[in-house]
Amino acid sequence: MSPTPTPLRLGIAGLGTVGIGVVKIIQAHADLIAARSGRPITITAICARDRHRNRDADLSMYEWEDCARDLARRDDVDVFVELIGGDEGIAREATEIALASGKDVVTANKALLAMHGQALAETAEAAGRVIRFEAAVAGGIPVIKTMTESLAGNRIKRVMGVMNGTCNYILTRMQSAGLPYDTVFEEARQLGYLEADPTLDVGGIDASHKLAILAAIAFGSQPAFDAVEIEGIERVSIDDIERAADMGYRIKLLGVAQMTARGLEQRMSPCLVPCDSPLGQLQGGTNMVVIEGDAVGQIVLRGAGAGEGPTASAVLSDIVEIARGVRLPVFGQPAKTLARPQPARTAVPAAYYIRLTLADKPGALAKVAAVLGDSGISIDRMRQYGHAAGEAPVLIVTHKTTPDAIDHAIEALPRTGVITGEPVELRIEEV
Repeated sequence: MSPTPTPLRLGIAGLGTVGIGVVKIIQAHADLIAARSGRPITITAICARDRHRNRDADLSMYEWEDCARDLARRDDVDVFVELIGGDEGIAREATEIALASGKDVVTANKALLAMHGQALAETAEAAGRVIRFEAAVAGGIPVIKTMTESLAGNRIKRVMGVMNGTCNYILTRMQSAGLPYDTVFEEARQLGYLEADPTLDVGGIDASHKLAILAAIAFGSQPAFDAVEIEGIERVSIDDIERAADMGYRIKLLGVAQMTARGLEQRMSPCLVPCDSPLGQLQGGTNMVVIEGDAVGQIVLRGAGAGEGPTASAVLSDIVEIARGVRLPVFGQPAKTLARPQPARTAVPAAYYIRLTLADKPGALAKVAAVLGDSGISIDRMRQYGHAAGEAPVLIVTHKTTPDAIDHAIEALPRTGVITGEPVELRIEEV
């Protein structure tokens, strides 16, 4: 008779939405998980800030640690599951202790990996340990495994996507209900969709952490969050939403990364995408990642980007891989081979959406057209909306031009004396 397989023992640090989700899945599907893993997966001990909080789960059979550092040191834990969050403090310290103590690590912490992933990867690989982080990017979508395993034979040309469900909820809710940004922002806050610091969501920071991780895997480079060009959705108005729709577009907070001869381009910004494209049809809190490989072409991954079930499912997928004995480099190739990328601003030409408000003066449109012409920009389409209080909103869609040309024009337009307020420009992305 064959010996009983040794259980894989977990220590779970962080019992918020995701941590409790992991506990519930293990409790509900222990036999199924053991059959798929080839060995039982058990929880030895848990840790959170408040021991007495009601978490709607039976935790009585697990040992309790008040400090994640102590949990990370336990001899009866094989895998340290870090679900605390944050790129510094206890999450980073406990992860480093776990690696030094000979443990593998599973985490959903995108900020930790975007900011310190290279150092942690080198530490883990030097110790013969693994760090798995499927849940750190796009929740339940298996994008990390897709890139490190399924597409390992491809040279990746571009990675892009909608990677923050809160921003996508706000933008699609504005469009469907005709509500202004401030109203929907407050609605999202009341629903609990926003981080404690909302700028992590609406400012594009959360999504940029994820983009930096995907770019590192896609292009064999060190994570370079500090090189991501970031613009959030705060200045997108209901007018932009409605006028973009009039012209066949939707506005999305879109992350794009690609390697060029000049270096690695990484940008996170509101962009217009065609209404009938996969990204244009993405609604609510759903995420989508589009990957373009030289052999596979374009593939689209779509699914829940957050929430208890989807994110916990991704955490369990990593735990099962470790139980099966799968040992991969953290970012898909040995960390020592990853070079610091040369940051590069995108120079790829694109059409742009420009919204501005003209003063009701003779020759105003001619002056705007002259500025665009002097910047080397030609107009594809232009629409003027109704006059109000001596002002006329104008929407311009350009032919393809460069970001530098757009910057030059946007800087020069206020000097014409015929526009009021700040012009808004958004890139139109081909997807």
